[in-house]
Amino acid sequence: MNLPADHIRLLFGLKLRQLRLDKGLSVSELAQKSGLSISYVTEIEKGRKYPKADKISALANAMQVDYDSLVSLKLSKKLEPISDLLRSKFLTEIPLELFGIDPSDLLELLAEAPAKVSAMIRTFMDIALSYNMSVERLYLTMLRSYQEMHDNYFPEIEAEADQFLTEFAANDRPVEEVLLVNLLKTRYDIRIVQFDTLTNPELVSLRSVFRPEQQTLHLNAGLSQEQRVFILAREVGFQFLQLKNRPYTYSWVEAESFEQILNNYKASYFAGAILIRREALITKITQLFARDTWSSEDFLQLITEFGSTPERFFYRLSNILPSHFGIDQLFFYRFNHVPGQTTFKLTKEMHLSRQQGPRGIVDEHFCRRWIAWTILQELQFLQQHKGFDDTLCRAQLSEYADSGLQYLIISVAHPFQPEFQQNMSVSMCFAVNDALKSKMKFLNAPNGIKSLTDIPFRVVNQTCERCGIFDCRERVAAPTVLQKKRHFEATKKAMEKLK
Repeated sequence: MNLPADHIRLLFGLKLRQLRLDKGLSVSELAQKSGLSISYVTEIEKGRKYPKADKISALANAMQVDYDSLVSLKLSKKLEPISDLLRSKFLTEIPLELFGIDPSDLLELLAEAPAKVSAMIRTFMDIALSYNMSVERLYLTMLRSYQEMHDNYFPEIEAEADQFLTEFAANDRPVEEVLLVNLLKTRYDIRIVQFDTLTNPELVSLRSVFRPEQQTLHLNAGLSQEQRVFILAREVGFQFLQLKNRPYTYSWVEAESFEQILNNYKASYFAGAILIRREALITKITQLFARDTWSSEDFLQLITEFGSTPERFFYRLSNILPSHFGIDQLFFYRFNHVPGQTTFKLTKEMHLSRQQGPRGIVDEHFCRRWIAWTILQELQFLQQHKGFDDTLCRAQLSEYADSGLQYLIISVAHPFQPEFQQNMSVSMCFAVNDALKSKMKFLNAPNGIKSLTDIPFRVVNQTCERCGIFDCRERVAAPTVLQKKRHFEATKKAMEKLK
């Protein structure tokens, strides 16, 4: 079994420390018995040093264990979770420094409190298993946390995008499909071919497949122009940024490492940055925010002007709003829905605001008053009764019943995968506060936003299980979580009376 040298040092140190404690010896007593210095024994136990053979023999003799047992990588039962962690890909594949964690500090923490860290690791593993969390889902959760830590804005990728635009699309020339195709063919020697999902039904859910051994990018023939341009720009991103470790499918079948997930994000960010220029977007959004009233039609027209899908446009907004407008109290989520069904599936979320929204809710029914849901119901009605096959945009001022917090929600719904009869809504949610009102003029109506007819107001909540709006016609589940909470509070008050 091949382990990094620092992991072997840590395993040896953990084992030495546990054996010493089992023997009832202090560090100074072990040092005296082995003829080593106290500081040297401490360095060994913390995983900073690995002793030579003669020192290992001295330590083994001092604790009356054989040499082979001491150098074995097998740990005691209570340390098995740490052993499993070190043997896994976690410490070697996940760049902990992205999250402000020095790997050496983590190893020292493991050495200082192995029993407590073992319990913590086992708890995390049990939670992941109980929710059937796949490795890919774990990686994506970590990526989302990384985005949120940086307000989803990365100046280094923006700089790379600016360099690309200066070199290949100067004078504000748009990055069009023909430019991307020519770059991939001539600069990067990549062939581009299409595959038909009728003859390859197993590939119907994939938008693209890259075959590195053939230097060929296979595109789904059923893609819209906006989807196709983004995938081409993303492929240019992999090449321009020289991201070698990458997934070869989109959306991927599986991810082999966190680095692949991270590099996929970097290439996608790059694609969004060259297709929706930062300065042009800032100008357009400034003009939109300066208006006296809100217009959903004009917002849709803005998405069309940038040649983007609604989801990609919202994602680009999430890059720009915190960094250039100071609007960082926001969150984004995406729901998928099959017309005729009563279930709505949350398929993506990102929170720069830490307050409301679907974050952390498992196995509960989201509030049916959310504009993200009602717009999908409206789209379904128009498709079934009016022959509508276009895109809808709606805005809503939502006030959460429990907290009183208000959010401006802008939601766009459109057919997502016609071959699967599936619709999708993407929504961006802004915390209504003084900072937001200073940027969005249309929020400052003389009599308050509730009086504006173009932005409806509605009281909402998180989930039916937590909601105290008992006369809600949209409710689909009993308030079980709320009832348990109230029962617990009543029990506490009754206990206090016993005093």
